[in-house]
Amino acid sequence: MARIYMVRHGRAETGAANPLDPGLDDLGRRQAGETALALQEKGPLPIYSSPFARARQTAAALAALWDAEVSIEPRVAEIPFPTTDLSERSRWLRQAMAGGWANLSQDLQLWRRRLVDCVAGLERDCVVFCHFIAINVAVGAAQQDDRLVIFHPDNASVTTFSNEGGKLRLLELGRQSTTKIN
Repeated sequence: MARIYMVRHGRAETGAANPLDPGLDDLGRRQAGETALALQEKGPLPIYSSPFARARQTAAALAALWDAEVSIEPRVAEIPFPTTDLSERSRWLRQAMAGGWANLSQDLQLWRRRLVDCVAGLERDCVVFCHFIAINVAVGAAQQDDRLVIFHPDNASVTTFSNEGGKLRLLELGRQSTTKIN
């Protein structure tokens, strides 16, 4: 039985040069360091990260402690947005988060399926640095719940699953917080 520690990235920088892929702000870097220290005794384990800067930077803190490499895993990336316009993106995300996956496009349902297949395919203990919706996808798969948002993982919180033969089981929800949609 594998244990999978899914970590939401630390707090992202607002007003970043690249608002579609911001890095961490000062608090986010501190959160990444604190989470790395909390996970330190569990490893070293394989580390996977979303390709987005905020997830990679959060993963880097743990990788430094373990003197380990981070493998980029695109299937745990941020949910694909239908637009690059930030105000339209926020509006779309708020609406999507109020419903379930059945209300979304086939492309988004395929993204969800690939994410679930990725996490369910992890056969060794590992740490996965990813995003709010990605963690909710895994929780939904473990609980047979179609909602887009089941809980509100805080920045740099750790949600723990077991995986036995491709069957995900939620062991512990991460710390929760109110999330501001940027």
